[in-house]
Amino acid sequence: MIPAMQPSAHPIFLLWAHPRSMSTALERVMRERGDCHCLHEPFLYYYYIHLGRRDFPHFDASPDQPRSFDDIVDLIHGESRHRPVFVKDMAYYVMPEIMRHPEMAGQLRHAFLIRDPRRTLMSYYRLDPNFSCEEAGLEAQWRLFRWITALTGVEPPVVRAEDIQRDPRATVGALWERLGLGFVEEAFSWQAGEAPRDWEQMGAWHDRTVRHAGIARDPRADAEVRAEFQTFAGKAPALKAYLDHHWPYYLELSSRSLSVRG
Repeated sequence: MIPAMQPSAHPIFLLWAHPRSMSTALERVMRERGDCHCLHEPFLYYYYIHLGRRDFPHFDASPDQPRSFDDIVDLIHGESRHRPVFVKDMAYYVMPEIMRHPEMAGQLRHAFLIRDPRRTLMSYYRLDPNFSCEEAGLEAQWRLFRWITALTGVEPPVVRAEDIQRDPRATVGALWERLGLGFVEEAFSWQAGEAPRDWEQMGAWHDRTVRHAGIARDPRADAEVRAEFQTFAGKAPALKAYLDHHWPYYLELSSRSLSVRG
């Protein structure tokens, strides 16, 4: 076990997402702020390469990226000596290992991003039809959320992707306020077609975000998504089982979102 983190000179913000939840778009907003060093899913290397869970598709691993949990934590902490750090990652990458490091986890500023799993499961399946129930991600988010709440005595903020799409400035602004960050208007637009260099290792996963110059809305209504998912699950029955498994965790997190709690 690594020793407890020494207090950082600058804050470390950790956004815990689930796949296809619009987390890369929110990460892009954070990058456009210009005041944080952003790390893109560093714990992916721990889950898929160090633990060897399976081959992750559309992924070109960097030989310079740390693999072990301890080394990734050291990387994040090292960056925080120079400037604030924002990390976007998936909760299932780190559960349950993070629970063995309460001193470290208690020093971070956590937030959670969720999206209707009917939308995310279909999107995930199109890119990776062999993904597992665990990789759908919402159960791990809920378990991590509960653990952090018990550890710190404070519920971390939860934001819904649909709220960000509907009103990016109000929703992300509320998240920033909870995290102790000021509002930066310039963060909500960027040059379409340009991608940060560290996204290149996972290019196929981020095409939509790269193509747009800001937060893009999903034009499909909920009723349309429900019908589409029913048809989709008829061809891929595992998706219905995944939805049934993760739906209660989604509802728990959604009931705690900033749009509900205010």
